[in-house]
Amino acid sequence: MSSLDTPVKYLPGIGPKRAEILAADLNIVTVEDLLLYFPYKHVDKTRFYKINELAPDLPYIQIIGKIVGYQMVGEGIKKRLVATFIDDTGAIELVWFQGHKWVQQTYTINTLYIVYGKPNFFNGKYSIPHPEIDPFTDDQSFRPALQPYYNTTERMKKYFMTSRWIHKLMGHCLEKYLKEVEETLPTYLIKSLNLVSLRDALQSIHYPQSIAELKKAEYRLKFEELFTIQLNLAYQKSIRKKMPSSLICRQVGDLFHSFYQHNLPFELTNAQKRVIKEIRKDLGSGHQMNRLLQGDVGSGKTLVALMTMLIALDNGFQTCLMAPTEILANQHYESFVRLLQNLPINIQLLTGSTKKSARRQIMEGLSEGTTHILIGTHALIEDNVQFKNLGLVIIDEQHRFGVAQRAKLWQKNTSPPHVLVMTATPIPRTLAMTLYGDLDVSVIDELPPGRKPIITRHFTDLQREKVIALIKREIELGRQVYIVFPLIKESEKLDLKALEKGFHQLQKQFPPPQYSLCMVHGQMKAAEKDEAMKGFVEGKHHMLVSTTVIEVGVNVPNASVMVIENAERFGLSQLHQLRGRVGRGADQSYCILLTSHKLSEDARKRMHIMETSNDGFVIAEADLKLRGPGDIEGTQQSGMPFELHIANLAKDQQILQMAKDIAMDIVEKDPLLNSPENVKLKFLVSKTRKENINWSLIS
Repeated sequence: MSSLDTPVKYLPGIGPKRAEILAADLNIVTVEDLLLYFPYKHVDKTRFYKINELAPDLPYIQIIGKIVGYQMVGEGIKKRLVATFIDDTGAIELVWFQGHKWVQQTYTINTLYIVYGKPNFFNGKYSIPHPEIDPFTDDQSFRPALQPYYNTTERMKKYFMTSRWIHKLMGHCLEKYLKEVEETLPTYLIKSLNLVSLRDALQSIHYPQSIAELKKAEYRLKFEELFTIQLNLAYQKSIRKKMPSSLICRQVGDLFHSFYQHNLPFELTNAQKRVIKEIRKDLGSGHQMNRLLQGDVGSGKTLVALMTMLIALDNGFQTCLMAPTEILANQHYESFVRLLQNLPINIQLLTGSTKKSARRQIMEGLSEGTTHILIGTHALIEDNVQFKNLGLVIIDEQHRFGVAQRAKLWQKNTSPPHVLVMTATPIPRTLAMTLYGDLDVSVIDELPPGRKPIITRHFTDLQREKVIALIKREIELGRQVYIVFPLIKESEKLDLKALEKGFHQLQKQFPPPQYSLCMVHGQMKAAEKDEAMKGFVEGKHHMLVSTTVIEVGVNVPNASVMVIENAERFGLSQLHQLRGRVGRGADQSYCILLTSHKLSEDARKRMHIMETSNDGFVIAEADLKLRGPGDIEGTQQSGMPFELHIANLAKDQQILQMAKDIAMDIVEKDPLLNSPENVKLKFLVSKTRKENINWSLIS
């Protein structure tokens, strides 16, 4: 066992309780984990300001001076401790809303201190809330010129485990354990890319002597992190491509041809034809297909999925399609039954609502092979769902399923079935490269003929009358309308009230019997929800007022208006998904973004992007830049299969592309990483596999 595996509880000043908190809150268990816990920013602490130099727009600043007095101000929750801090040019207030007793005991009057914080300007006075304070001495060597800042939690702060505490602990670790750190990258890579050693990078990221040194350390660590991911994906892909599969679908037979000639609802777009060709090549290759099908809402992915199923059926295999909601599963079932009428294909639907007797019949049909296509929800992954010969698995809106759930479907056959995962949430290129790097990717980048681009307009709550007029005009033309309210878990009760209040308000503006409105939200019973949805789909209601439950799964070609209330509370990808609920028929459709008239700069940018682009991929890239990868639709529900410690997918695209190119080149030349020069890389791959990242299941 390496000394880097030493549990942190044995480090000075930690002990069992603090070690328990580090493990629970930051996943830091060993010395190695601690060394790989990187600062989120570094602050240049070489510049000092005088109080008379302060300006309202300054970021964090440092001043040197003395506290000359304390006073308590305000009552109740507004009670605060205010210290008057002076230098030879003026005075400023230091403010604390908690820890009053500790502050007064720790910082004494008329002692020289260095104060660091963000100045606020209010009522003609400057103040710094909760500043950082250090005693001033002639020897400032204990204060690094570039001060690192580490993320901490509220619980850590209660045990005085601050950013500064982590930095001090890091200094002890570097001094004692850095010499134990072994290089992880081969010499040829370090030389060709001019990278600093891993030891130097770790020393410089925690204790940088200059900005140039810090930049070199960051580059080395970011490259290694992204390269490790890409190497794993490339290695996994190469193994999969070499493994033979018994599920070969070379024949395009009667079912496919009959459907193409007699049942096809409209001429396929060139993009659909191209994607079907790519899939056919995979199915007949003798290796397992693992393909991601991306396409904007309404681009015709479902038709491609159905035609892929027909190829599998023509070759004697069963197929299944898993959808995230009952509504979507039902919708797929109904459209498949309609599209495949007059063809000798047995299609079944299995959801949580399927009755026991029907479930028993479905199970028999699956095990005997008389059920050809099974469509369902999570119910498909139950252990008692056994196929006779499952050859193809299709997963719709795949980001809604966790890795383990998807993996269960692969185990429904002795030889892993071919896999097609579909998403209407356009995934930015960089995210797709990282999350789905071992999949082959197909993109349907063309809408069916006759579809008009949706017109998107942003209105503030002061312009609501214009929106009402537009809705009334569309309803008079015989169209239907969606009105969506946000629903954010933390404030679910408040949001539900807002929805109900909004619904009653709309009933006054659109009174019965002239208008019919229905409401849908997650707290309703499934039967009530389905009844309201069904009524809207059948055209019985003019307006569906809902939370984001309708984001995926409702296909109403007659709906021509999508109004999104409090649109500033949604991310770009979600706004684009909601917009995709309209524009499914031949009529001109509209998406109305209703916001408060007071908007942040970030929200204003989002509204502008939505108004100026209908391209889901452009929007996804913009979303990644604005919000960062952790918040992009799809990555949080299923959880990233790995954690990024230092790299940022939005900012480090060039490093990611380079890491991918190098990883692919290495694996192409040495598929199993067996050459002597790649010994370290083989170890890197095996190490990340031991860390419970099953790279073969990322798809």
